[in-house]
Amino acid sequence: MARQKRPAKSQQAESYAHPDSTLLLRPDAGTQAQFKKSKTPQRYRYDSSLSPALEWDGQNSAREQGEALIAEILALSAKLNAAVGPASRAGPAHGGPDVPGTARLAAPTELVALLGRLDEAARRLKALGKPFLNWAGKAERLSFDVPTLPLFVHERLSTKAIIETLIGHKRDKQPMLFDLFADPCHSIADQVLKAYEYRDQWTNRMILGDSLVVMNSLLHFENLGGQVQMIYMDPPYGIKYGSNFQPFVRRRDVKHNDDDDLTREPEMVQAYRDTWEIGLHSYLTCMRDRLLLCRDLLAPSGSVFVQISDVNIHHIREVMDEVFGEENRVGLINFVKSSGLAAAENLGTACDYLVWYARDRERIKYNQLFVPKESKGEGITPYSMIELADAKRRQMTREEREGTVAIPEKSRRYRIDNLTKPGPGSRFDFEFEGQRFGPGKRWWGTTPEGMSKLAEMKRLQVSGQGLWYVRFWDDFPWSPVNNLWTDTGSSFLADKLYVVQTTTKTIERCLLMTTDPGDLVLDPTCGSGTTAYVAEQWGRRWITADVSRVPLALARQRLLTATFPWYDLKDEERGPAGGFVYKRKQNKKGEEVGGIVPHVTLKSIANNEPPTEEVLVDRPEKDDKITRVTGPFTFEATIPTAADVEVGAAEVGPASRAGPATPPVRLGSPDLPQNESSRMLEVLRRSPVLRLDGNRTITLHNIRPPAKSLSLSAEAMVKNGNDKPVAFVFGPENAAVSEKLVKQAAFEAKAKSFAHLYVIGFAIQPHARQLVDQCEAVMDIPATYVQATPDLLMGDLLKNMRSSQIFSVCGLPEIEVRQCRSREPSGTGGKKGPARLAGPTTKYEVELLGLDVFDPTTIQNDPRRGDDVPAWFLDTDYNDLCFHVCQAFFPRTSAWENLKKALKGDYSETVWDHLAGTVSAPFEAGEHQQIAVKVIDDRGNELVVVRKLL
Repeated sequence: MARQKRPAKSQQAESYAHPDSTLLLRPDAGTQAQFKKSKTPQRYRYDSSLSPALEWDGQNSAREQGEALIAEILALSAKLNAAVGPASRAGPAHGGPDVPGTARLAAPTELVALLGRLDEAARRLKALGKPFLNWAGKAERLSFDVPTLPLFVHERLSTKAIIETLIGHKRDKQPMLFDLFADPCHSIADQVLKAYEYRDQWTNRMILGDSLVVMNSLLHFENLGGQVQMIYMDPPYGIKYGSNFQPFVRRRDVKHNDDDDLTREPEMVQAYRDTWEIGLHSYLTCMRDRLLLCRDLLAPSGSVFVQISDVNIHHIREVMDEVFGEENRVGLINFVKSSGLAAAENLGTACDYLVWYARDRERIKYNQLFVPKESKGEGITPYSMIELADAKRRQMTREEREGTVAIPEKSRRYRIDNLTKPGPGSRFDFEFEGQRFGPGKRWWGTTPEGMSKLAEMKRLQVSGQGLWYVRFWDDFPWSPVNNLWTDTGSSFLADKLYVVQTTTKTIERCLLMTTDPGDLVLDPTCGSGTTAYVAEQWGRRWITADVSRVPLALARQRLLTATFPWYDLKDEERGPAGGFVYKRKQNKKGEEVGGIVPHVTLKSIANNEPPTEEVLVDRPEKDDKITRVTGPFTFEATIPTAADVEVGAAEVGPASRAGPATPPVRLGSPDLPQNESSRMLEVLRRSPVLRLDGNRTITLHNIRPPAKSLSLSAEAMVKNGNDKPVAFVFGPENAAVSEKLVKQAAFEAKAKSFAHLYVIGFAIQPHARQLVDQCEAVMDIPATYVQATPDLLMGDLLKNMRSSQIFSVCGLPEIEVRQCRSREPSGTGGKKGPARLAGPTTKYEVELLGLDVFDPTTIQNDPRRGDDVPAWFLDTDYNDLCFHVCQAFFPRTSAWENLKKALKGDYSETVWDHLAGTVSAPFEAGEHQQIAVKVIDDRGNELVVVRKLL
């Protein structure tokens, strides 16, 4: 049914939902200790029919014999096909005539099966004879294994929920607020027992993790194979290390091979020849592995687009031919990028490319797109004649064509076009203006009656010795989109958030061409989140992933503060899956401005039929009284994020919303598998530099396993004036560092007289982080937590670089929680009049005072102001399971300004003031009587502080 009329209001903040779609329940991060479901790594095998070991070019007759064999098989196949006939190939024909030489076959179906096998054998043998792309390690690597890991929900985000909580809604008394987060509110027991078995309402998803692991989880934990309609990949181009990624939130001027700018993250680093021992060979292996999983995720009608430059485009096409089959190659799109790079020696680069393949080209979903014919562009150039108001026709002057002189009022531009066609049709002589015309060696495109109708409508014109069709500019002032996109450059791009951010128009075209509202879109290379942004705008479901926290931090800000048009829905109960509303409309000038436009053609005029109508899928009906914001989405990963907890709160376990508190979480273990410990030790030897804030470093040497150790993983000497011995303990790969592990390592390090303990992990439990920070006071040995980047999990050929930053020392947020007993506005202000005052009640507010970065070289904290962080989030009722972003702050930027303007004063100014600062809006204590603050630092690290409300 059509969307119901909403109450009149200056503006509304709404978002789309996808009620027709579901997904399997994923557990919250706080349940990881109890979650025991596991799956073995998944093995993927390459197509053995494309073995690069085949050698036909040599000093023997193998090539000639192979070609003769192919010819013989194909000839035999043709003879058998002719003998069987189309009727037999369609199915069994009882009582039909026997085919000579097939007496042993019980039925024609067996003969058909034999033919199919023969055809397939011939195809495979012929494929073996084709040229192929070979690279180092390809022949030896016939398969690869990917860990099958569950995904845990770390955050639930919703712009509408943030606005609702800021205007006085009490989270603990408003159960419906959880609906704004799309939180099903499952108990711990349900999450542990029912995860990946029961289905919940769909929410869009942002995932931290290597794309290979994430896609494998979607395939084998969530059974999403064959359900993704479009995949957009913007992988590293494989040319320069410093030009395709951004290591810091605030810096985009990355210099090639600049130590201060470089980082080490698998999606950003793996493909670069400056970073990998075998360069382009590793790049091709990386791309083939990921494209194999993309193929399994695609729906039968789905498409995949790979964005690439001209340097390695030929290699990418060869790899995609191998993975998807050259028969499924759809096209190559040239698009102008945001800015052309100046060349030092020769031509600059103005465009990049989209390599487009289908899962099955015969079943591909495709929507034809149209672009307006520009008044001075190539589309209007052929329309070089005009028909004046008195019906006289003439050639345009040069000044009129160039636009320096306006064409006469009420005149129409036109061109002459063919009336004939090369294929079969009508052949007759037609008399027009005293002359007789024939089609020559071709055929007329219409009948004699049609020609008479064209003459009656003044659609014929004599030019030279022929008769032509008059095509007016306004018959259809649109051109079908082809594979050259010249309008996707810098003039269509707002301020860039990310160093390699793709224009929205580029991805928008791909999405509109190959998907419908409600379809699922995947981007395994998130970047600034442009694919998710465009999918959200056009009502598609989306999943995006990245292994780097920096682009995900930028993408979260972009999505949380975005505004979109509200496109009218055909059936609001189904959401976007029911389709958008398109109408035919004209403005006062008679120009078509709706989403349905007439297309006048020779056929429609000749047959006296109404013109056909084309749907412009990018022009659905809008409701300007509704400001649409991003719908609820989740932030997920395979391991918990780092956190800190107040003294006394360490023994508080995750509390179920539906039941009592559970025992304390204990994820870590001092018993790290030997292979993991050895690999971490080797990486530390190859990258013996810990980088601190301000480009300060700690250099290690003599890194070795400890002798007779119970808990420690390594020991080393620190070069800092006087060498001093330090100890290391490595956390597990797929879990957080536990308090027990820190305590045992600190006790042993103190007993062995080490000067410092470094705890290295991919994540750390709240109480373990607390112990690290207090280790010197509690256990008489200073300790530092060091964050390891996820590329250590890759296990590939990392090259030893002096710029490697695979370890970084994380800071610790400093916050103040205070009561503010006062009469607070409980509603909205602005155009609606003064806000109502609520009675006195106890409320709290949180202030971010700063971020302390610990410097192990000086054993001191380096403070940074609270307004000098990229972002910080507040959960006003933290349940130890999942972080609900009730308030989101971006102190450095005016990120909320567009939403503030769009809502036009519906909310009090104080609402927006809070979101741009370091002090939260007042809130009441919730059910769990504790809050959590998450700070995003410049490297994208997430630093969480949890406090009890007293």
